[in-house]
Amino acid sequence: MKTWISIPNQSDFTIYNIPFGIYSTPSTKPRVCIAIGNQILDLVIARKLGVFKGLKIKKSVLKNKFLNDFIALGKEKTNKVREIIQQELCDEKSAFRTNATLFLLQTEVQMHLPIAIGDYTDFYSSIEHATNVGMMFRDPANALLPNWKHLPVGYHGRASSIVVSGENIHRPMGQVQPPNSDIPVFKASSRVDFELEMGFIVGKNTSLGTKISTADAENYIFGKVLFNDWSARDIQKWEYVPLGPFLAKNFGSSMSPWVVTLEALEPFRVKGPGQEPKVLPYLEYDGLKNYDINLEVAIQPKNTSETIVSHSNFKFMYWNMSQQLAHHTSNGCNIKIGDLMASGTISGKEPNSYGSMLELAWGGQKPITLNDGEKRTFIEDYDTVIMRGFCEKDGIRVGFGEVKSQLLPAL
Repeated sequence: MKTWISIPNQSDFTIYNIPFGIYSTPSTKPRVCIAIGNQILDLVIARKLGVFKGLKIKKSVLKNKFLNDFIALGKEKTNKVREIIQQELCDEKSAFRTNATLFLLQTEVQMHLPIAIGDYTDFYSSIEHATNVGMMFRDPANALLPNWKHLPVGYHGRASSIVVSGENIHRPMGQVQPPNSDIPVFKASSRVDFELEMGFIVGKNTSLGTKISTADAENYIFGKVLFNDWSARDIQKWEYVPLGPFLAKNFGSSMSPWVVTLEALEPFRVKGPGQEPKVLPYLEYDGLKNYDINLEVAIQPKNTSETIVSHSNFKFMYWNMSQQLAHHTSNGCNIKIGDLMASGTISGKEPNSYGSMLELAWGGQKPITLNDGEKRTFIEDYDTVIMRGFCEKDGIRVGFGEVKSQLLPAL
């Protein structure tokens, strides 16, 4: 596709992408937009120009604090909106070209959490990450628990503390077990970590008792986001037995503002890792269900430049999104539009592809040296963590922008 709009080289937001988000300005209340190059395109104004006339989309769907009502239109309509925008941005005679109010620079707008998240589930689907953690905390010869290769392990997290990129996170307080002590103390975590993840947004409701097959799962997925699932490792170590993460996780997670549709990611499908032993029939699937999404994590201390500490890829995931959703609903659990499902930490086989400081610095034993000479085993106060992701193939680039957040001192 050839577009008349100027798009910077290496932009994540090419004509092939058209991700959806929510923006506002001091004079404009939150509303639906798309990203193109270094600009946003206001869909409320686009609707006024009549380009969506045949779709009969109510103004209230687009003049909205969240994408949920837009997603509820269904993929037939939302995909058509995306296609119409692409056509208009390629049509030299489009009314878009002469409407100065339609576009704003991304640097001039405030981006918001794009989804009203009803429920949040975090999976544990990277075999490399699970193996690394198992080696550190259990028997290295039996790093994976017996169930790990039979089902996508997951837990229900806290939706209320998920924030959009740019909002900062405070260092959490919690119970920590000091070395050589059986009695915990209540203190600020000294082992705050990032977790490099991606999330997918549920795009259709189901009723209680409904199951979703792996073959049909993608019809229930609207799109994907970058996700930093902050973690406090010392709090988690004390509290997670017997029921799993609680205060170590619910203090905050950071999400990118742009939702990239599955349709935009279609050219980047790849085969996933082999699964042995053979999975149970309800988890079997056909076709290419993994995606080649390049990921990186950077740490930026206060008043200095960033250092990229990890290069990973979403294609490494052992359990794919279709299997995750099939397993999640296999007991009849209902899902709702706007529910968020996160992948779990995304790690590769190489040490520089690990998706957490726990792994990169190997539990504090191998400190990471930053560009300014400082060393890190975990995240320090006023460090900013930045995650980026993009796909690129045959000259086509589709990216997610970034999710960034600064860690502030404990309250």
